[in-house]
Amino acid sequence: MIARALRRLLSHQTCSRLRFHYPPPFRIPAVQVRRYQNQNRPQLQREDAHDPDFWQQRSDILPPDKAEEFAKYPMVNANMLRSRRDRPRKVKMLARDFIEDSLYNPHYGYFSKQVVIFNPGEPFKFNDIRDNWDFMSLLGRRYTEFEDALDEKALNDARQLWHTPTELFRPYYGEAIARYLVTNYMLAHHPFHDLIIYELGAGNGTLMLNILDYIRDIHPEIYERTQFKVIEISSALAGRQAAQLTSSASSRGHATHVEIINKSIFNWDIYVGAPCYFLALEVFDNFAHDAIRYHPFTEEAHQGMMLIDQYGDFYEFYTKQIDPVAERYLRTRHAAHRRPFQHPLSGNRFLRTLKSKLPFAPNLTVPEYIPTRLMQFFETLKEFFPQHQLVTSDFNDLPERISGFGSPVVQTRFRRRTIPVTTPYVQQGYFDILFPVDFAVMEDVYQAITGKLTRVMSHEEFLKSWAYVEETKTMSGENPMLSWYKNASVMLGASKRESTSHLFLCDLNYSWGTSDEAFELIAVTDAFKGIVGGDVVPHVVENRCLEMTRITLASQEQIENPTTHDG
Repeated sequence: MIARALRRLLSHQTCSRLRFHYPPPFRIPAVQVRRYQNQNRPQLQREDAHDPDFWQQRSDILPPDKAEEFAKYPMVNANMLRSRRDRPRKVKMLARDFIEDSLYNPHYGYFSKQVVIFNPGEPFKFNDIRDNWDFMSLLGRRYTEFEDALDEKALNDARQLWHTPTELFRPYYGEAIARYLVTNYMLAHHPFHDLIIYELGAGNGTLMLNILDYIRDIHPEIYERTQFKVIEISSALAGRQAAQLTSSASSRGHATHVEIINKSIFNWDIYVGAPCYFLALEVFDNFAHDAIRYHPFTEEAHQGMMLIDQYGDFYEFYTKQIDPVAERYLRTRHAAHRRPFQHPLSGNRFLRTLKSKLPFAPNLTVPEYIPTRLMQFFETLKEFFPQHQLVTSDFNDLPERISGFGSPVVQTRFRRRTIPVTTPYVQQGYFDILFPVDFAVMEDVYQAITGKLTRVMSHEEFLKSWAYVEETKTMSGENPMLSWYKNASVMLGASKRESTSHLFLCDLNYSWGTSDEAFELIAVTDAFKGIVGGDVVPHVVENRCLEMTRITLASQEQIENPTTHDG
């Protein structure tokens, strides 16, 4: 059975994204889900097993009836499983707890045990590279060399290797973010507050070093007041980040400015009243989601649950009893959304009803995956970081996603080949479960929870505004840092008090592109004198900054009531 499963998985084409995973030997339920059937079984003796509120996943060959086990197995969650060294059996849990346990369990979770983040070695000299294809060829060679070196130390067919834009385009990518942070800090908080930066999930620690290097070299007076704090759930990655701080004389100088906090953001309990910047880059895509299906006639929501039997096999159930977290998300989204979004009930109701009456039609819709953990993250920011300013980047779309709305890519890596699968309910710890982010809905939910204004832009737009794009341009004129990650977006947030001036800065930088003056445009009035270094800011920029001040004062009353602001 194991051999058949591996042959079947290896027959898939490789995924186009470089984020990878591997299928270990484990029992797999025979066939992908196709149908659901009401579990009102008269032969069951437990009264709650007769409950028509429960629906069990069905496949074409009808797996064993697990309604009785569902009635008697205990309910657990991801926090209860964190102390377990072995994968659980004879339990049931919500879909989001299964996904979170798979990714973040400290003993067998994907990010705790399997992940290796690619480090290309020396930064690429893009000006000496012929074109995009030449860059891809060079990247492929460095990938092979990197993994060959790892295999010399310990051969691992199941190594989960992937890369980030921070690593590929260092230090230029990190410097772009540093410019954004310093410029907005100068406008909003200098000299009354320190520059406090939190990074959620810092990977190898490369972005942290690139930002601190830039501030130390370009703004030494700001560097003296800079604190960089990493919140990292993975002990392995936290150790790697600490090692980065001692890897060279240059990085050791940052040690007094850095604090690495090895804990989950969802267990955060420290109030941070000072203004701070919160970085979350490629983090939201791995936040756990809940699975929701709807009745095609009544449109009633059913929440997904996962049963793990005594053999470690997985069985999906749906219940009408929506837990408070999922219910709160659905209620918040319904109240906050300003733009239409896709979900299982967004089509024509008559056609949906007609389709559901066809032979062999499912009795529930396809699943919708809702970002309940992301909502809880926003609630944590509101409660413990009331003066935060969010900077986040993530994927707005992904190839080869599984069936459903807001559905993830689920993939593993085996012998350097990417293997996508068609369900998130797979062996815990060996598969990346990667969700796209609906930035339109996320922006509305974030604003509703925190009361802050935001701006969403493409990855390319942000980099054109804040990066020295000439440094990543190839000889042909192509720019990999701008042309890669077309499926990524950036969301920038602001506190209520500085919302207007913050969003104005975004607009102003679009006008001035990548010039030095645009990066250091503050300090054209007496209040800002002495902040900007380098050349004199153009006269037109000075006029627009004065205009910005007038807009800020005139809009203060409206910003204090963001629910009436058009964003």
